Amino acid sequence: MRFKIILEEDEEVGGFIASCPGLPGCFSQGDTVEEAIENIKEAIQACLESLAEDDLQECIGKSSCRVVDVVA
Repeated sequence: MRFKIILEEDEEVGGFIASCPGLPGCFSQGDTVEEAIENIKEAIQACLESLAEDDLQECIGKSSCRVVDVVA
C-alpha cells in the first residue's frame, strides 16, 4: 500500500515530525529526514495492524489530496 506523508522540521526541539494524513493520529519523528521516514513507515504499519478490516477500508476511503493556487 502507498500512503502520503507530511514531513515538517521541528523548530523547537530539532529533527523532523512525520504524519500520515490518510491515517488520523499516525505521527512519528526522527533526528533526520531519513530517520523520520523510516519511523513513520513503522507507525503506519502499526496503525494498519491495529485497525480491523472494515475500519481500514473506511479510513483509507476518506483520504483526499489536492493542490491549490493561492494569490499572496
